[in-house]
Amino acid sequence: MIIKNNYGSSHDLFLVSSKRFELSPYINKYYDKNTIFGIYSNRFYPLSTEADPTASYWNLKKNVMLYDVPEKPLEISGPDSIKLLENVFTRTISDLKINRARYVIACSHDGGIIMDGILIRLTPKKFWYIHANGDFESWLLAFSDGLRVNIKDPKSWALQIQGPNALKVLKECVSELDIDNFKFFNCKTLNFDGQKFLVSRTGWTGELGFEIYSNGPNDDHLSLWDYIMKKGKAYKIKTGGLDSMGIRRIEAGILDYGTDINRFNNPFEVGLGSYVDFSKDYFIGKESLTKINKKSKLFGILSENFIPFSGLEIFYENKIVGKTTVGAFSPYLKKGIGYVLFNYHNDWTRKKLSIRDKENDFYDCKIVNLPFYDQTKKISKGK
Repeated sequence: MIIKNNYGSSHDLFLVSSKRFELSPYINKYYDKNTIFGIYSNRFYPLSTEADPTASYWNLKKNVMLYDVPEKPLEISGPDSIKLLENVFTRTISDLKINRARYVIACSHDGGIIMDGILIRLTPKKFWYIHANGDFESWLLAFSDGLRVNIKDPKSWALQIQGPNALKVLKECVSELDIDNFKFFNCKTLNFDGQKFLVSRTGWTGELGFEIYSNGPNDDHLSLWDYIMKKGKAYKIKTGGLDSMGIRRIEAGILDYGTDINRFNNPFEVGLGSYVDFSKDYFIGKESLTKINKKSKLFGILSENFIPFSGLEIFYENKIVGKTTVGAFSPYLKKGIGYVLFNYHNDWTRKKLSIRDKENDFYDCKIVNLPFYDQTKKISKGK
C-alpha cells in the first residue's frame, strides 16, 4: 500500500503570487520553504506544514492541535437581517438564540447548494456567517434589495484548537470561563490575555474543540497565537495544516464545499437533507427541493489495500456507477477511506463494488454510511 507523504504531494504544485490574495496574520508562526499553501475564499491557507502528518493526526486524536484556517466570516446586521437569512437559508433562523451557532446551507432556485457554513447570532439583529470557499457576499447582496440590512466583511481570521485536550487549553487561557456550561455550538466573547475574541464550540475535525475569530486587522494576532501555545504546552499542543485535519474530517463524515459538494448537488443527495426545514413558508430553492428524491447518493468507501483519492471511478457489474470526491489513509482504521458520489440511487452498501486507479488496476472496496465512526458525535460534543 502506497501512502502519500502529505496532502500537498497528492496535488500538482505551482508558483503563485500573493497579489490579489490575503495572507494570514498568523503566517509567520509556521511558514518555511517547505510549506504548501492552497487558496480558499481568496485567502492563502496552509495545506501542508508538517513533515509527518501521521504524527500530527495522532496528536489531534490524543492531545490537541492548533490550526490556521481560511473560513471567512461575513457580518449580517440590521432590522431586516432575519428576513434576509430566512429567505436565503434552508433552516429556520428566527429561533436561533443569542450566543448560539447553527450549521446552515443556502440553495439556488433549482435546489443546488450555493454555500454551507456556521451561522452565529451575536445580538437580536446581528449575525456572523462563517462560510466555506466562494463569494457568498454577492449572493446575499443580490437578495437584500429593499431590505434594511448591512452586509460586510469584518476581516476576521479564524483559528481552530481541536483535540481531547482543547477545552483544557481554553480553560488555561480563560480561567473564569465555566467550561462545563460551554456546550457544543455555544458561543461567547472571551478575554485572552487582554484581548477579546469571539469563541465558538465548533470545528472541522470531529474532535472536541473550539474556534477563535479575530475582530479585524487591528488585533495582535501573533500575541494571541503565542498565548495559546504557551498555555497549551502542558497539554502537548502542536500546530499543523490540512494534512492531519483533512484525514480526521473524512473519518468524521464532514463535507468540504468545492471538494465533496457544489451547486450541482442538492442537500438530500449528499446526506444534508436534515438541514432543510420544509415547515418554513419560504426559502430559495424550496419549490424545487420538494419535488426531488430524498435519498442520499453520497457514501463512505473503505479499502483494505488501496488509498482512494478524488476522481477515481467506482464499478458495479463492469459499469461505472460513481466517482470518489476525496480520500486518505486512516491511521485509526488502518484502511484507505474516502467518499463516493454515485450516479443514481441504490442500496450501495449491499453491493460488491470495485475502484479503478489511474493505472487501470482494480481494487475491491466496501461502501458504508457516513461517518466512519462516532455516528452520534459524542467525541465533538465531549460526551
